[in-house]
Amino acid sequence: MSTIFSSVVAHDLDEILDRDLPWNELSGCTVLVTGASGMLPSYVVHTLLALNDRHGLGITVHGLVRNREKATRLLADLLDRPDFNLVVQDVSEPLELPGPVDYVIHGASAARPALHGSQPVMTIKANLLGTFHLLDLCVAKASRGFLLMSSAEVYGAQPPETELIGEQSYGGFDILNPRACYAEGKRAAETICATYQAQYGIAGRVVRFGHVYGPGMALDDGRVQADFAANVVLGKDIVLNSDGSGVRTYTYVADAIAGLFYALLRGEETAYNVADPAGLISIRGLAELFTEVRPERGLRLRFSNESDERSYSLTKKQGLDSARLAALGWRPVVGLPDGLDRMVTHLESSTPAQ
Repeated sequence: MSTIFSSVVAHDLDEILDRDLPWNELSGCTVLVTGASGMLPSYVVHTLLALNDRHGLGITVHGLVRNREKATRLLADLLDRPDFNLVVQDVSEPLELPGPVDYVIHGASAARPALHGSQPVMTIKANLLGTFHLLDLCVAKASRGFLLMSSAEVYGAQPPETELIGEQSYGGFDILNPRACYAEGKRAAETICATYQAQYGIAGRVVRFGHVYGPGMALDDGRVQADFAANVVLGKDIVLNSDGSGVRTYTYVADAIAGLFYALLRGEETAYNVADPAGLISIRGLAELFTEVRPERGLRLRFSNESDERSYSLTKKQGLDSARLAALGWRPVVGLPDGLDRMVTHLESSTPAQ
């Protein structure tokens, strides 16, 4: 059994496949998914293969990964399937695949914030060179579509009064800061996607994820939702080093992946925000919800600076506006309390006892 798959993931896949989508459009298709051992791309891979299991669609999935050992561990339940092919290669190198490639879903990217500072060259290469190489493959294969997994990072700095960010609300950032490698890389990848659509007719879609959580997220990911989940699994109080006033939209992974398929199979615009409007919550509020996932453990929210506990204000309230995606019929079905419980349940089933 892989560390990505579990009874929680199986239930998630059933919910995704129950969506009212034209799944038959994928019948007989060959789909390349890059970054296949990551949280979001792995859910895409499992969804496509679940379509074969439930509906016999005959989809062939190529899962591209950079680290064979990691992929062998995380995707163990898929490796013997005849409809899945593991491809081990750096996405920033040109890719050759035999046979047709009908769709490319590009999710290979250094999403962990720590990597943006420690490995900025690798980070930007995966987004720029990877996107170029994959779209060149699409041209060579006369592919039907290309989908880029992008990020809310493309929006840059927003006015402080902004609450929900729409798809056209581009702000700025310091382009000479090496940490801009991720945001600039995603922005450039989106432009590359648009240029190949204009010049070669490759139908391009971009899905901009906000803060996604759920099974498949590593405990040492570095983002707050992973840190908080790790605390619950390990039975430790959650300690905030600030007042936790920053507000963002948090979306359960299965809802996010359903949104991706709405954009791919129903979308006509190039870019779509994917964010649960009911998941708009402060970091402090999120931490409090995590402590309530396992109430029998008596976990508490504490602050490293006592003044932060007393001086709490809802500032920095910036989430994503997902109205464009909702117009396609998408809606999130997993609320925060349920989603956090699913995440912790999955982690408890796949984390060795301490």
